[in-house]
Parts: sequence; C-alpha cells; structure tokens
Amino acid sequence: MTNTKGRAEGTCSLVYQCRLPLSTRTVSHLADLLRRHLKAIRSRWRILPPGKIAVIVLAVLRHDQRLADMAGGNDVSESTVRRWRDELIGLLAAQALFSYSCRHPTSNFL
Repeated sequence: MTNTKGRAEGTCSLVYQCRLPLSTRTVSHLADLLRRHLKAIRSRWRILPPGKIAVIVLAVLRHDQRLADMAGGNDVSESTVRRWRDELIGLLAAQALFSYSCRHPTSNFL
C-alpha cells in the first residue's frame, strides 16, 4: 500500500467558516503585543500580518479549532500555527507576570 499526498479524484478542498465573537480591542491588543515582540527580536517579516496571526491564535484558543484546520485555511503549516500559538501564550504570560509584579511589588510571586 502506498501513501500519496494528492487528493482523490473528484474531491475539492473544503473551507470551514464560523463566527468568532472577538472585540476589536482584544485583537488589537494581541496584535500590538506581537508587533512589539517582533520589533524587539528584530524579526524581518512573518508570512501573515500580526492582526491576522492574532485572529488565528484566538480561534485556536477560544473556538478550539484544530491547528491543521487553521493552517490549511490560511496557507501556512500546522507547525507555524503551533509556533504562533505558543509564542503568543508566552507573551501574554510574561505580560501578566509583569503586570502582577507592578501591582504587588513586595510579594514573592516566584
């Protein structure tokens, strides 16, 4: 038995769309966080703009979209979506830790 990467005859690609209730403020916050990070690490480019990356990551996290589904619908690899997801979770965690330490300077959080 051989495995092929091509589609079977007579099939077409299917795009699944859903409505994801996100505020503009949420998407903008995540996109701005990513923009600042990309500038800090001197990243030259990403295949998609930060706003689109933010929406994809929020869809994965909030709507429980599979990584492969989100990747295929946006012409990127599954590992790219996984990296974006992990990167944004790390950025949000770092921001939360910084915010907590600013509000509670005398506590030993770590």
